[in-house]
Amino acid sequence: MPAPALPLSRPRGRLETRTLLWVLAALCIATMNGPHAVWETIRHLRVPDTDDAMRLVEVRDLLAGQGWYDNVQYRFLAPTGVPSHWSRLVDAPIAGLILAVTPLTGRTLAEGLVAAFWPLLLFGLYGWILYRGVRHSFGKRAALLALIAATQTFGVTIQFQAGRVDHHNLQIVSILGLAFCMIRGGLRPGLVGGCLAALSLAIGLEGLPFVALAALFLAGDWWLRGRPALLSLTGFGLGLGLAAPALFAVQTAPSLWGVSHCDALSPPWLWLTLGGLALVAGAAAAGERLATVSARLALSGLTGCILLAGFAAAFPACLGGPFPDMPALVRTHWLLTVNEMAPLAKFVARGQWEALVFYPVVILASLTAARAAWRGPDRRTWSVIALFLWPGLILGVVQFRGLYIVSGFVPLVAGVVLDRALAQADLPEAARRWPVALLGAAMVSSLWMIPALLAEALAPGLRTAPDAARTTACLDDAAVRPLARLPEGTVLAPIFLGPSILLRTPHRIVAAPYHRAIPGLAAAIQGLGGTEADLDRVLTAFNVRYLVTCPARPADDLQAETAFATRLAEGAIRSTRLVPLDAPGPLKVWRVVP
Repeated sequence: MPAPALPLSRPRGRLETRTLLWVLAALCIATMNGPHAVWETIRHLRVPDTDDAMRLVEVRDLLAGQGWYDNVQYRFLAPTGVPSHWSRLVDAPIAGLILAVTPLTGRTLAEGLVAAFWPLLLFGLYGWILYRGVRHSFGKRAALLALIAATQTFGVTIQFQAGRVDHHNLQIVSILGLAFCMIRGGLRPGLVGGCLAALSLAIGLEGLPFVALAALFLAGDWWLRGRPALLSLTGFGLGLGLAAPALFAVQTAPSLWGVSHCDALSPPWLWLTLGGLALVAGAAAAGERLATVSARLALSGLTGCILLAGFAAAFPACLGGPFPDMPALVRTHWLLTVNEMAPLAKFVARGQWEALVFYPVVILASLTAARAAWRGPDRRTWSVIALFLWPGLILGVVQFRGLYIVSGFVPLVAGVVLDRALAQADLPEAARRWPVALLGAAMVSSLWMIPALLAEALAPGLRTAPDAARTTACLDDAAVRPLARLPEGTVLAPIFLGPSILLRTPHRIVAAPYHRAIPGLAAAIQGLGGTEADLDRVLTAFNVRYLVTCPARPADDLQAETAFATRLAEGAIRSTRLVPLDAPGPLKVWRVVP
């Protein structure tokens, strides 16, 4: 049955007034973060993820005088350090806010306040873009319902929760803005969309697949429609082709402009962004000679072939993805154990039912957008929405992090469906009324907590994943801060503990969860998961002064017997080279005897 079209005039019942919806939206936004979580972030720099801790470490270094172009973390694999691939464009506003607040509160409290409220400011920006975009295409009530749905979409709220100072929330904002610019069409929206695409790439390459799809969509639209679609493509090509090199230059030292990196905006990806400029320049030069579909397709195909051939010839290492040189040991015992890299099948196999609050809503939103694009009245709008949802869903099935950006599109679809359900509320035919209402409700991810909790309660034995709460306890300020009282030294600790140690202590670390630090990752895997000889070799090679373990999260055993460090933490064995230290909380700490 075809989806019913939106009526020209909507019934205005008392429970559907704009004022009531605004009040509901305000209440939902106000309760997105629990008071305790906000307070813990302000007072104790509680952050949701290791990346948030590392971001704050980078910001501190910048505020302490480290150069704008110097993104090396010198306490990580000291003394040479590890160069970060993260963007100073994210560090800068956070550092600026801390500087602004410090005279009023002092540095420590300023850090906590900014860490707590920076994500909320970004959610305000996300909500503003979402509201304006949905209002333009579907009306004010749908826009308000989309805003309310956003506060109930876990894939959105986890990226904008207090302490979430990593870059994924900014990428959601950038790609959502790009989508709405594509929907509007025209030179100016195309130019803004191209700049937003460039910003996304400068922040991180997670948005690269969506930027590439946007370029293909606009090029395909031009192939089919010709001149009416040329302004959008021209604006996008100019925005991306000019803004990407400019942003690259702003955050990269001139001496490194010729250095290629597969994991960050650099010459390989700048080469591809030039395709937009080349294409629009060619279209402008050709003029009326591109009046036919075949002529436009020929120019686009020639440009694409040159770009791809040049990329393969000049940057072959990047054809294998952002981790071309990662050894099997590190890939198996670190990369593939990280939740954001896990496929859906792994969540199911390990009984991680919390995945139910993320995947079903994206699946439903993708199906709804595709159906509306195929049969609905606003085919261009829904085609753009489906263009971003489906690739994100496919990527998310393979790697969970594929859902990060596309989760920001779920409220858009949910808001429109819920608006349609309200518009049909007075229809007498229940068969037409309830399916739309149920679909809208099913796209509210907070409702999926019910089956997730039921599955957890009814089949607890199916869960084999590590206890997240116990692991988090090892990262908390109360657990890590006591290490700061020890004389400075190098710490060998589980990989996931590295950023928290950098944030909360003056110590140096061997390992943290970043792919540019392969020697440290390998050392932590071998030292904590191997034999006594393996551990001794790592302690000596990296001049380690303290060994720290989290018994709740032991390292993978690299041999048939339980790893030496794991048995040490359990108290089953002792070592003459390791002197136990009294540490309150869940961590086990030893001083290494030289």
